[in-house]
Amino acid sequence: TYLGREDDLINSAGYRIGPAEIEACLARHPAVGLCAVVGVPDPVRGEIVKAYVVPEPGYRADEALAEDIGRFVRERLAAHLYPRVVTFVDSLPLTATGKVRRAELRAREGREGAG
Repeated sequence: TYLGREDDLINSAGYRIGPAEIEACLARHPAVGLCAVVGVPDPVRGEIVKAYVVPEPGYRADEALAEDIGRFVRERLAAHLYPRVVTFVDSLPLTATGKVRRAELRAREGREGAG
C-alpha cells in the first residue's frame, strides 16, 4: 500500500513505485545526508527512479560513490526500485515543515532535459 501523494508515484516498466521505501534505504547509506527520489522520463520504461543526494561531509560526490549508492539499494530492495541515476546536490528544496518539494525536483528535470 502506498502512503503519500499520488503524483509522487513513479511508473516504471509497469511498476507503481512510491518513493518512501527507496529514500529510507538510501538514508541508511553512510554517505547520504538528505535524499529524495523522483521519476524521470525514460523511452523504454516510461520513467526511471532518479535519486537526488546531499552527501555527508567528507564524502567525494563522484561517479564511484554514485555507483556504490546504487549498488547499496540494489542489494537491499527489489530490482525495479533502485535508482538508475544518482545526482549529487548541495541542498534539496524543502517546505517550511521540512518535507522535500518533489514537484520542484520534477520541474528541474524538465529544465535539465530541455537544455
